[in-house]
Amino acid sequence: MVLHVLYPNVLYILSPVLLIALVYRLFFYKTPVYRFPLGKTVAQFSKVHHKHHKKIHFFMRVVSLVGLLFLIARPVWVDEHSNVTTHGIDIVLAIDVSESMMLFDDFKDRRSRIEVAKQEAVRFIEKRTDDPIGVVLFGREVISRCPLTLDKHILKQIVGSIELGEISGQGTFLGTGLAMAVNRLRSSKSKSKIVVLLSDGEPTVPETVDPDQAIKLAKQFGVKVYTIGIGNERGGFVEHPLMGIQQVNSRINVDLLQKIATQTGGVFLRANNSKELRAAYNHIDRLEKTEYETNVFHRYYEAFLTFVWIILALLALELFLRLFIWPGV
Repeated sequence: MVLHVLYPNVLYILSPVLLIALVYRLFFYKTPVYRFPLGKTVAQFSKVHHKHHKKIHFFMRVVSLVGLLFLIARPVWVDEHSNVTTHGIDIVLAIDVSESMMLFDDFKDRRSRIEVAKQEAVRFIEKRTDDPIGVVLFGREVISRCPLTLDKHILKQIVGSIELGEISGQGTFLGTGLAMAVNRLRSSKSKSKIVVLLSDGEPTVPETVDPDQAIKLAKQFGVKVYTIGIGNERGGFVEHPLMGIQQVNSRINVDLLQKIATQTGGVFLRANNSKELRAAYNHIDRLEKTEYETNVFHRYYEAFLTFVWIILALLALELFLRLFIWPGV
């Protein structure tokens, strides 16, 4: 077991303050002296004869203050020799943000496709606690929205804040989006690398990287691609403030999504509504699990109570000495 502090900056800031206070107390502070007519007589009968009682009290208070300083810095015991069985897969979520993602498919759930996709992506992220995950968005343009990270809190914030219009949505650069996702995984040392590509439309032609080139890149770098087609063959619906609900043709290129998945070793999944999309993510979650032993993750044990008991013991000892050993000090 090794003692670490989770907030070392607290020590860097407060330690000099404590040191300055100690130097002042030891070398510059002068204790006031009071003289009384019967002072000598009282001193002769006083039970306090120990010359170092003040130094002992001072030392105990200093140790207590140092203990409080460590408490603020949050001490933990780290078992650096513990191996933790974990699931380690590098994952990139490639999400379509073209204009057709504003449509909805279920009259019982009139959330847009992008809102459903965001919610289910966040659920998927919550399940993959030990996997580095990144996010790529593609429409008429392609951006890497988040690199591979283990910080699930920030990752969920990023996915939850995705809005249509962040990049041009007048097209679907599916091949370029896939190539960008693969590029995020090319330097990964993980034994398993996957892309979860979600789209609801037909790729725009021409684009910077066509889907066939993207498939070759994925195979070259050992990236498995799971494709999810969101929406149904009849198209989707949009609710117009004046004209009411209108049906919009939105064709999914099922053959292409199947081809990408099959040639890279992944699986193609259809999602006509939010329940089916959740089932698709759950299916991928079940398929992609790899257990191994690693030293990267250590077991942490809170040391808070240890320091609390030490400080309380010191304060109790000082009180006992003041009341029963050196009374009147």
